[in-house]
Amino acid sequence: MLAPVYSPCGLSVERAEGMRLYTDRGMFLDGYAGIGVLPLGHSHPDVVRAIAEKASRFTHLSNYFLDPDAVEMADTLVSKTGRPGEVYFSNSGAEANEAALKAVRKHRKGVVVSFEGNFHGRTMGALSITWGPSMRKPFEPLVPGCVFLPLNGSMLLDFAEAYDVAAVFLECIQGNSGVIPIPEELAEAAKTLQREKGVLVVADEIQAGLGRTGKFFCFEHHGLEPDIVTMGKGIGGGLPLGAAVFSGWSPFGAGDHGSTFAPNPVSLAAGNAVLSHLTPEFIEDVDRKGIFFREKLAALPWAKEVRGRGLMIGVSTEDAAGVKEKAFDRGVLLNAAGGGIRFLPSLAATEAELEEMAERLDF
Repeated sequence: MLAPVYSPCGLSVERAEGMRLYTDRGMFLDGYAGIGVLPLGHSHPDVVRAIAEKASRFTHLSNYFLDPDAVEMADTLVSKTGRPGEVYFSNSGAEANEAALKAVRKHRKGVVVSFEGNFHGRTMGALSITWGPSMRKPFEPLVPGCVFLPLNGSMLLDFAEAYDVAAVFLECIQGNSGVIPIPEELAEAAKTLQREKGVLVVADEIQAGLGRTGKFFCFEHHGLEPDIVTMGKGIGGGLPLGAAVFSGWSPFGAGDHGSTFAPNPVSLAAGNAVLSHLTPEFIEDVDRKGIFFREKLAALPWAKEVRGRGLMIGVSTEDAAGVKEKAFDRGVLLNAAGGGIRFLPSLAATEAELEEMAERLDF
């Protein structure tokens, strides 16, 4: 009865806590935290409490009411960008990118540039800036005026000399392509176009944000000041939520955009519980644990190259499918992406838990 768009692993999950999933086939360590959706791991008590308390009061009100949790979260997200701004809430990261595209189209004419390897979502607008012919071709024609360039700063600058560029969409680490950090010279080229031509820079932080890379936002590693920051996944603490932060400008007026469910009150409560834990000290610890875990992974016999920042890690291997299968047999759930293995463990994982995972993967 279900559309065959996914490939379930065949486990029946009874309960989940932290990095551990208790199933009908025993306990498994989760190497990707619900594909990056659970920054604090499964069933974190503060998140569970926030969900239960909010749901006991109401689960939905509509956007005719202002939820104080929305104000609190918006204030936190804007403050983390380091610039004045405002937030549009959505139900997902893809919808946050749709809002970003609408804002770009309303205020600037020209081509929207994305990059080979980028993934911004599967809705029609987000798919138009998502790399991957197999994902895109069945649904063409998509939104016009979107192009893909290699991850090369000189090529971006040359392109911008020949064409009017409205916006540049950046994933500072490409998650779906195997955890590929962008080169510094590409970030510098984006800064140049922003400064000299007024090109809008959009940072997609859906997977790499919220402390995942050892900074609150991944773009901080490059000194970028994006005009738009899009978020999703972990921002809802395991419930559907996304956000687009518009830094230094206000692209939408009344009625320009909207959503029946966004922002959902229970998702906001869960997300605020997550954000309360993402202190500078917590995020510094993520960076330290990332160094520790990458060293453990680099020592594994099947690991060819280890990439990433913090606890967003990609490992190249000759047989990703085989590694994933062997890991499953040893009680570890892994996620294959870009021909390798993508690790997105809970940011709250201890060194002992990360070491336990690495030991199970030593085959």
